[in-house]
Amino acid sequence: MLWMHGRTVSKEIDPGRYVRWLRAGIAVCAIDLPGHGERLDAELQKPTRTLEVLAQAVDEINSIVTNLKSARWDEHGPLGLFDTTRMGIGGMSAGGMVTLRRLSEPHGFACAAVEGTTGWLDALYTPEAYEVMPRGDRWAVPHDAAAVARVDSMPHVQAFRPIPILAMHSEADAIVPLEGQRRYLDALREAYVMKGKDPGLIRLVTWPTTGAPGEHAGFGRYATDAKTIQTEYLTNMLGARATDNHE
Repeated sequence: MLWMHGRTVSKEIDPGRYVRWLRAGIAVCAIDLPGHGERLDAELQKPTRTLEVLAQAVDEINSIVTNLKSARWDEHGPLGLFDTTRMGIGGMSAGGMVTLRRLSEPHGFACAAVEGTTGWLDALYTPEAYEVMPRGDRWAVPHDAAAVARVDSMPHVQAFRPIPILAMHSEADAIVPLEGQRRYLDALREAYVMKGKDPGLIRLVTWPTTGAPGEHAGFGRYATDAKTIQTEYLTNMLGARATDNHE
C-alpha cells in the first residue's frame, strides 16, 4: 500500500495505521509529501504553495512505483517485501487529493483508500460557484485557476479506470467539506456505469461528527472504527494474509 499524509505533517503520523496493515499482511510504503518530513521545506507547507506540492507529488508517483518494482524490493528479491501486482494507493487530505488525481491517468493500482479529502478542487477553492458548503478560513487563499485545474480530478472522471475505492469523511469536516467530495464520487459512479462497471465499487463511509480537530483528521472517537474498516477493506481488496513479519 502506497500511502500519503496530509499537509504540514509527515509520514510518521498515525503509526497505528501501519501496524494494523502490517499485521494483516499488507506491506506499506509511506512517503513524505514534497517539503514535508525528511524533505522539510517550510515554504512548501504554506497554504499558498499547496497546489505546487500536490502537482509535484502526483508527478513523483511513477518513479516511486518503478523503484518499488525493482529487484531489491520485489517479493522475490533479496528483501522480499512488495508484491506490486497487488498494489493499493491512498492518503488523507492532501495525500488523498494526490491519490485521486493520479488515478485519473493510466495506472496499475488495484484499489484506493482516501479520507478527509476531495477530488473536486475547483469546488474546494471556489465553493460559492458550485453551491457547496462554505469554505473555512484555512482555504481563504486565492489560487490561479490553471494551477487548480492541473491537480483537479473532477474534469477527468471519464478517464478514470474503474477500481474499488473506499472514502471516509466526517460530515462536519470544516477543512475539506464533504459535499464537494460527495458530488465528485457521484460523478465518478456515473462514469463507472457508462463503462459498464458497478458503481458500488465506490464506497463512502461517513460519521456526523467525530470530535477530531476541525472534524478533519483522525476521526476522533471513531478512529478505531475507521482504522478497522480501512484495514478490513484493504485486506480483502489486496488479498492480504496475516504474517508475523512486521518489519
